[in-house]
Amino acid sequence: MSLKFSVLASGSTGNAIYVETPKRRFLIDAGLSGKKIEQLFKEARLSPESLDGILVSHEHSDHIKGVGILARRYNIPVYANEKTWDAMTPHIGAVPSAQKFIFGQESFQTFDDLDIESFVVSHDAADPMFFSFVHDGKKLTVLTDTGYVSDRMLAAAEESDALVFESNHDVGMLRMGHYPWNVKRRILGDEGHVSNEDAGMALANLVRKKKADIYLAHLSKDNNMKDLARMTVQQTLELEGVGLGEHFRLFDTDPAAPTKLREL
Repeated sequence: MSLKFSVLASGSTGNAIYVETPKRRFLIDAGLSGKKIEQLFKEARLSPESLDGILVSHEHSDHIKGVGILARRYNIPVYANEKTWDAMTPHIGAVPSAQKFIFGQESFQTFDDLDIESFVVSHDAADPMFFSFVHDGKKLTVLTDTGYVSDRMLAAAEESDALVFESNHDVGMLRMGHYPWNVKRRILGDEGHVSNEDAGMALANLVRKKKADIYLAHLSKDNNMKDLARMTVQQTLELEGVGLGEHFRLFDTDPAAPTKLREL
């Protein structure tokens, strides 16, 4: 009777997160090739044939690259809001109308034993959103691809037992790196990505209220490192008065390897 999940891949090169309950199985985004996602499922000892749906957060390539091929190959329903459907349709190929479903922003849907809530994030996409999942009193929230963390996002993530949370970049590495200034400005802006420090500040508001396992996600391959992200987030949390072990545990994610299937 448990809520389980695995971060199959997370990073600027592609994102896919698997969630299951005894009765339902969903994939949040499919931002890698169909072949690579199938390989990740195999490594995690999971099966794409069992999926009840793909939930799409927004239309950027690192979140939709494999949506069309998986939907067609395994006859999987796809859920996205109307603006995201309009934006991603030219890039994923034809999806049969019987497999196309609307999941609007700031909405709530129940699929048998799984409740899913969507909430708005601040990103340079048509209508970006992410999701919280609740089953049998356990809650998982996925929150990446946002330039800042609003009170509304924090409210959606409250009381989570596990958080897949953006820790995209180290500000110093980004500023000193090779990206052109317009790209740096986009990442640092309100519709870009959350830094390690800002992730720690936002997470402090959540884990001081309820202990949670934190999976640091969507790390930049050029402007971050796993050890640096983990150290910075931990230090920021501790400066905010919340301690490792007492209030939170930290876990890595990877752009090319799944996390162990976790049971909440």
